[in-house]
Amino acid sequence: MKTQRRPGIALLSAGLLAVSVVGLVAQARPARPVQTPAQPPVTPKAPASQGTRSDAALPTPRAIIDRHLTAIGGRAAVLARTSSHASGTVAMPSAGMTGNVDVYGAKPDKSLLRITLGGVGQIEEGFNGTVGWSLNPMTGPALTQGKELEQKKFDSDFLADLHLDARYESMTTLEKSDFEGRPCYKLRLVRRGGGEEFEFYDVESGLKTGSIVTRDSPMGPITATSIEGGYKRFGPLLQATTLKSTAMGFEQQVTLTSIEYDTVSPSTFEPPAAIKALVK
Repeated sequence: MKTQRRPGIALLSAGLLAVSVVGLVAQARPARPVQTPAQPPVTPKAPASQGTRSDAALPTPRAIIDRHLTAIGGRAAVLARTSSHASGTVAMPSAGMTGNVDVYGAKPDKSLLRITLGGVGQIEEGFNGTVGWSLNPMTGPALTQGKELEQKKFDSDFLADLHLDARYESMTTLEKSDFEGRPCYKLRLVRRGGGEEFEFYDVESGLKTGSIVTRDSPMGPITATSIEGGYKRFGPLLQATTLKSTAMGFEQQVTLTSIEYDTVSPSTFEPPAAIKALVK
């Protein structure tokens, strides 16, 4: 059985989309040395449900997240959706690559990322709730296993935007500081099972403006710093449509042009024949 590690994906999350794009695209171009910044050790915090914070003058993480949810259309509107399909374009200027991207998701934890690049072809990664996989013209079909499969399941959570306590060991409001020229609240999220990430929320609008996430990949840990913007309304929800991220020295620019809800067929997440042949 051929097995390789692949980073996960959370639908419409700039940071995780960037990690996935880099992880897939980097294998479709000549290898080059990768320098991965050292990650600070994770210090256990209080349970997420306590809404910890580092300064009494700062809002709790839950208050910041709930304000974002209200701004994009409300918790009820998020819960009412059963699937989504976002499509658009992706560009990596430094690599001279451009193409199209489609991101599919469905309850409770199904996901599919499909990228078509000129000169490379179609590459994808998916998770159907049990099996995680990737298809790449340069490396062929591969299954995701072990810790990376757990990571993919975490990232495929269709309700990830809700930041439910079951997902995190702790959530902390670290500070109010500038992020891309705007005052933002910086949150530190420690995932259950290990690992941490950071999210930024605009002080004025309440909308999420970016993130810093780290995920494992065949090339080692990949850290992506991402900026989200261009919020537009699609049906009942407001969504970021411009996702600019930097990872492994690459800059990725994703522009989403359409987002549909509740139209994705369950067959979308059926593993391809080449993947089924690897499953024992």
